[in-house]
Amino acid sequence: MNKQELIGSVADASGLNRGDAAKAVEAVFDTISSTLKRGDEVRLVGFGTFTVSRRKASTGRNPRTGEPMSIKESSQPKFKAGKGLKDACNR
Repeated sequence: MNKQELIGSVADASGLNRGDAAKAVEAVFDTISSTLKRGDEVRLVGFGTFTVSRRKASTGRNPRTGEPMSIKESSQPKFKAGKGLKDACNR
């Protein structure tokens, strides 16, 4: 399912028109993104938890030349599925 199919499914399930459903889906994505950007977590009971983890700076090797290179510190989004989502996938 892609984003447009998700919007269509939300529109059908909620009775909203596609434009309002698109706004709702975008609002959910924007809210999750901005919350993670602040460093907070988003916990949706029964669905899962979105968090951000920090990766420390490290030294790696350039795969083409084999020369050492530095890898910058970064933040990585993570998702851990909740029990309800796991159960729904295993039915």
